[in-house]
Amino acid sequence: MLKSLFDGSGKKPDMTVYVNGAETPAWEGETVAGLMLRLPEAGRASTVGGDPRLPYCQMGVCFECLAIVDGVASRQGCLVPVRQGMRIDSQHGKRETTYDL
Repeated sequence: MLKSLFDGSGKKPDMTVYVNGAETPAWEGETVAGLMLRLPEAGRASTVGGDPRLPYCQMGVCFECLAIVDGVASRQGCLVPVRQGMRIDSQHGKRETTYDL
């Protein structure tokens, strides 16, 4: 399990978010992916073999950090900063895409 850069700095968490329904402390400046790395059980399963997946690249390239954020699926967690009261759920299944034709 990884720690946030803020963890151990003496700075108390700024906010509470909900990860899979559980209250979780978070700091301003932390991303959803960073939070997921602190909570490996919040990861997702591979759509191919079911293997556990966690954030990898932290820059929006690999799509390993997909999560459901405030009811919106397929959000790239590394690009989404946490905010007070945010609801984050593990995404299961393939990435959702929408096309406007």
